[in-house]
Amino acid sequence: MSPARTRLLTGAALGAGTLLLAGCSGTSGTSSASSRDSIAYALPANFTPNWILPIGTAAHLNTNNISIANTLWEPLIAYDGSTGKIAWNKKGSVATAADFAADNRSVRITLGDRHWSDGKPITSRDVKFWFDLIKANKSEWAGYNPGQAPDNWTSFKPVDDRHFTITFDKAYNPQWMLANELSSITPLPQHVWDKGGDPKQVWTALNNAAKNIGDYATNPLWKTISGPYAVKSFSTAGKVVLTASKKYDGGEKANIPTVNLLPFTTADAEKNALRSGTVDYGYIEAGDLDQKESFTARGYEVKPWSGWAITYMPYNFNNPRMGAVFKQPYARQAVQRSIDQASLAKVIFNGTAVPGYGPVPQGQASDFVSPAQKSNPYPYSTGAARTLLTEHGWSERGGVMTCAEPAKCGAGVAKGTKFEMRVLSQSGSTVTDNMMSAIQSSLAKTGIKFSIKTAPVNSVLSQTPQCKANQPVCSWQLSFFGTAGSWYFPAFPTGDSLFQTGGGSNFGSYSNPEVDKLISASTTSSSNEAIQKYSEALAKDLPVVWLPEPVYQISVVRKGLGGFSQDSLADFHPAQWKWTD
Repeated sequence: MSPARTRLLTGAALGAGTLLLAGCSGTSGTSSASSRDSIAYALPANFTPNWILPIGTAAHLNTNNISIANTLWEPLIAYDGSTGKIAWNKKGSVATAADFAADNRSVRITLGDRHWSDGKPITSRDVKFWFDLIKANKSEWAGYNPGQAPDNWTSFKPVDDRHFTITFDKAYNPQWMLANELSSITPLPQHVWDKGGDPKQVWTALNNAAKNIGDYATNPLWKTISGPYAVKSFSTAGKVVLTASKKYDGGEKANIPTVNLLPFTTADAEKNALRSGTVDYGYIEAGDLDQKESFTARGYEVKPWSGWAITYMPYNFNNPRMGAVFKQPYARQAVQRSIDQASLAKVIFNGTAVPGYGPVPQGQASDFVSPAQKSNPYPYSTGAARTLLTEHGWSERGGVMTCAEPAKCGAGVAKGTKFEMRVLSQSGSTVTDNMMSAIQSSLAKTGIKFSIKTAPVNSVLSQTPQCKANQPVCSWQLSFFGTAGSWYFPAFPTGDSLFQTGGGSNFGSYSNPEVDKLISASTTSSSNEAIQKYSEALAKDLPVVWLPEPVYQISVVRKGLGGFSQDSLADFHPAQWKWTD
């Protein structure tokens, strides 16, 4: 789906794809980061961890939430890029094997000989508990897309304590099923969490408990874990302290006893912490690359963290004032032709971003991108953008394009409608602020007024939900939460969560029946032709405003900290970190 320093949550994160801090200008209570018994990791600016339950909901699409949860409760199948390539990381998984039937209509899963921290074995019953919770509460699960998991899982049959079979409604591409659906499953401690037996009541109880952030370190619910770390403290201001679990019996035993996850409200505050030496693993912004030597001189290495992601601003197609305008293809084309991605990538991101013209990541080579997406169907030209609008009944009045001929403007666009858009954009990043200002200036040349309001990313996500025109929450028009990439994909970059009708992270309520068919075809076909057709369709139809794809972050890592690759799916994996000297 993150999603999101938002990885609008990815496959292993929410179940289909992903979307991250504090209350003061820096962090308090941080000690020197020189101890080899601990590590200080800087969380992205203004991305406050706010959810411990390893089941994502729409209001908690936050990459840090998922990374923290995965250190407490290991996924059934940890599908990530932590080894340097996107693959099944069996060391960090509860399952040891997934054997698909010859007809690809079912899979038999084998669990490792694993135990909960209270000594009870992890069994098929714990996976069935997750399965039943999701089945009964699917509409509230952020990983849910109608017709896909759990809809396409027709049965769950335990074979014994360490084996079970999931049957599908039809044949699926095993790699897609493994990476994009089965990776969403997290075994849960049924013997502790199953109070009352009714999945809806249990779901409500768990979600209510997860809202009490101040109780994360003391509530017995969160004490029974399967992962390499436990919560020592969890501040409502965003500071999280993890401690190595002595009861962990999996393959990724923690190397560093204490992990301090540090919140910052701004990137400048975080950089000051790097300069003072209180952070071991932090970051700088693209505009700071000219200061690289000042960090290497302090004993750090600068390492770009590349992400398997796309970046965009979703339109709210149901907004009562501008939704009718957004539904006009020519209007979206005019907006897209007003975005100078090449200049944004070069100037704002200091060359660390690449233009993105469609729904498949373009920052890394793959066979999934269509020629149409690669070639940029709507190259930058404010002149061409103005022509698109004037040819469809718009004329400039007072510097703003205004609908003068509603018959040409399109269905639902009233005479006198001004092309005025506003975006709710994440705060705390100079890069984001500069990009929004550049876009504002460029759109003005076309005659489109673009106003900007900022808020912490959690607020952006909560204030820009899927909605209907008559709902008060539907007042938002455009949303931006992607300074480090808006959506991080699982290995197979399907669009089911993002752009399928009713998709769990389809914030703007985009809907196109032909695109729905292409998305469905991409999940069942082992050929790349289906996903390339999907790539082409959305590069042309513009369900969102496509923007440059930056690296996830430019990491600044203390020399001597190693043992890991930076996960291109944007998770961090504390158990893999170790001091090598």
